[in-house]
Amino acid sequence: MIEISAISAFYGKHCALDGVSLTVQRGELVVILGANGAGKTTLLKAIGGLVPVAPGGRIAMAGKELTAVPAHDIVAAGVALVPEGRGIFGEMTVRENLLLGAYPARARKTEARNLELVLSLFPRLNERLRQTVRTMSGGEQQMVAIGRALMTAPDILLLDEPSLGLSPIMCKELFQSLGRIRDAGLGILLVEQNAKQSLKIADRGYLIESGRIVGAGTGAALSADPAVQRAYLGAG
Repeated sequence: MIEISAISAFYGKHCALDGVSLTVQRGELVVILGANGAGKTTLLKAIGGLVPVAPGGRIAMAGKELTAVPAHDIVAAGVALVPEGRGIFGEMTVRENLLLGAYPARARKTEARNLELVLSLFPRLNERLRQTVRTMSGGEQQMVAIGRALMTAPDILLLDEPSLGLSPIMCKELFQSLGRIRDAGLGILLVEQNAKQSLKIADRGYLIESGRIVGAGTGAALSADPAVQRAYLGAG
């Protein structure tokens, strides 16, 4: 579905990504694990068109070239990014935030169906459609952010640290919801500091260090790898 080939990205002279390659298929949840500063957020921003990719790299969606394409055209091609910090509009209602996601032409004709999907995935939002988002808990705001991204009718969902700052109960709900989104046929590329929970639901995963992919495998294989356990799962 989406194919990233040898992409590099720089902040001035600093190389944040160095020849990263990966794929995400429809109906597949892929997790990216790495320490702070490893390049995880830069990777998602590069795919989403928010950070320029150096010459020689390639991003393609179902064979369509997305390298150097403006961010709004990447959304129109079926890629939606939920950034760290959510980026929602706090003074607007839940309903208003969700409907903003239906702005792309690809989403308008299926707006009602997409809204039905979002509210089935996050029933709590159905109860609070008229509530101002800034008055909601962090977990509920994260539901709004993911729901708004789903309203763009994406094929691939990019998520940057969605569980950050959430309570254990909300984390559990979040990961259950991500599993249901994957089961609905979307591809998910997940950057997540909760390695244990993300590997439980991941089909595959990649390890990134200093801007380079240094390992890959199924979620189960990575969970069982002693080196991964020591580095990311608190074992040893």
